[in-house]
Amino acid sequence: MKDLFPNARFETCEGFAGEYFSALAKAAQHSDLSALDQVANLLTETIAAGNFIYICGNGGSAGIANHSLCDFLKCVRTDTDLKPRFMSLSAHTEMNSALANDISYADVFAYQLQSMARPGDLLWTVSSSGDSENVVRALEVAKPLGMQSISFTGFSGGRSRTQADVNVHVEADNYGIIEDIHMSFIHILTQYLRMSNMDEALIADRKF
Repeated sequence: MKDLFPNARFETCEGFAGEYFSALAKAAQHSDLSALDQVANLLTETIAAGNFIYICGNGGSAGIANHSLCDFLKCVRTDTDLKPRFMSLSAHTEMNSALANDISYADVFAYQLQSMARPGDLLWTVSSSGDSENVVRALEVAKPLGMQSISFTGFSGGRSRTQADVNVHVEADNYGIIEDIHMSFIHILTQYLRMSNMDEALIADRKF
């Protein structure tokens, strides 16, 4: 049984902040960081082949998915020869609202993949629960489309923890902590890809 955080009221925001950061560090330390090597390899192979990386999530995870576009297209390309083809399926408000209204919110990501994805493309889902139906359905259609997949999860991991080819799980029961670490993992991956593909002499002179 994981230690729930918070499990009592805090008298000051300072005190809460201190415990929050302690819980954040503990969750990061208990994460399987070796899974990041598998993710990095999948990303490298997909970029090298000129295939698309599609990422999606809901709520705060949608914000993480949308933010990651900047990190891949700007950070990864800077000082390297890499040219990632990257799209957030969460970013299309007009498309997602039309699909949700006319078909089903559960199909907003799967429908887009069925239209755009090609064999060799990569699906990346971000879901704290790992059990959001639209994320699960996206993973369900990925394999028949010839895609490999990555899932980022927290809490118990839900269905997407086992559906993806590679899972990166955060051992925590707090949405903020899970989302913070998911975003950190994306920063780590994109900075690592940039660093690994740039002139080593430039690393110390550049901002990351």
